[in-house]
Amino acid sequence: MTERGVPLRRRVLVVIVGVTTLAVALFLVPLAVAVSLLYHDQTVAALQRDAAWVAAAVPDEPPTSLKLPTGLPGDLAVGGYSVAGARLFGNGPAHSPLAASSRDGRVHDAVEGGLLAVSAPVPSDEGVALVIRVATPNAQVEQRVREAWLLMGGLALVVIALAAGVAVRQSARLAAPLERLTAAAQALGGGDFSVRAFPSGVREADQAGRALESTAHRLGAVLSRERAFSADVSHQLRTGLTGLLLGLESALSRPGADLAQAIRGALGRGERLQEVIDDLVRLGRDTRAPVEPLDVTGLVDELRQEWHGPLAERGRRLTITVEPGLPPPTARPAAVRQILRVLLDNAVRHGAGEVTVTVADVGQGTAIEVSDHGTGVREGVDPFVRASGRSHGIGLALARSLAEAEGGRLVLSRARPPLFSLLLPGRDT
Repeated sequence: MTERGVPLRRRVLVVIVGVTTLAVALFLVPLAVAVSLLYHDQTVAALQRDAAWVAAAVPDEPPTSLKLPTGLPGDLAVGGYSVAGARLFGNGPAHSPLAASSRDGRVHDAVEGGLLAVSAPVPSDEGVALVIRVATPNAQVEQRVREAWLLMGGLALVVIALAAGVAVRQSARLAAPLERLTAAAQALGGGDFSVRAFPSGVREADQAGRALESTAHRLGAVLSRERAFSADVSHQLRTGLTGLLLGLESALSRPGADLAQAIRGALGRGERLQEVIDDLVRLGRDTRAPVEPLDVTGLVDELRQEWHGPLAERGRRLTITVEPGLPPPTARPAAVRQILRVLLDNAVRHGAGEVTVTVADVGQGTAIEVSDHGTGVREGVDPFVRASGRSHGIGLALARSLAEAEGGRLVLSRARPPLFSLLLPGRDT
């Protein structure tokens, strides 16, 4: 599938150069017209001065021959004309409509025969009898105008080129962080959660980069927790299934074994395993809707019925104490049930003596403590860390992750004899 749309670099370049070109054009066209008029008016004013000077130097009566004053520019064509426009002396066309127009006693200018000419009347007592016509090549004026236009056009090109350079730099500055964000998003989609946001100087792009980096870190953490949770759940299910199979194999291998009792034991283990599966599936599908208060009394009664028999078979006692008037914590029963099953299974497998479960109020929450009289945890060992050769640590790691998912904590309050504390938040926490 091909990508559509104009790249940002090209779009910024086109916009900046286009706006600059339009602005230069809007400024340059009126300026070019003004320069053309300025040069024309300057030339006309100079010709008027020369014409007035010549007019002041000739007599009132129109002579047929007159020597012109010296000191005039060499490129000027100066002539004397009658009020009818006929040349009397000097240079110029034989008949000049421009000179004839000055019979009204005013100065006039026009382009005649490729020359920019000015006619000035010579006043006398009887009216206008002579007109002085002064002309210069109009090509010189046009040449000056063209040179000015070329200079302005060159300056306009320099301005547009500078704008294009700024546009290229600015487009790169704007597009680079977006391109990095695109690459980071593609890497994130490929499973790389080590996204880093680099400052670009563009506030919006930096905010998007920081948001993407934060999202990548959260997704990485969630995925890590999910993978760990899946591994812990797999271990928990394999442990129960292994116990069920070992019980059946032991009954089959012993002569005279009570097969009915073995089957009933396997059914009990299977029912508990089914409950574990149901709880874990329920926890995995839970959308974290508002949690109802936890019925602690009902939950500990389930634990008493489930674990009293296994402990009694080992000659050990289970004691459960619930503080009266306990405010109910807010947690999912399936999660708390699995946490306590892990703690009690750990006490049965690795502990000794009486197992005690105590539920007490701790201010803004509820504490459920599980302890026994075993040797406990060795110094410097974290029971919640998964390690080879310590399979019970996998179950405790699962229990801790479930507790954190409920907004609570599972801690080792005492190493020897072991005391694990499950801290659950209250309704207002």
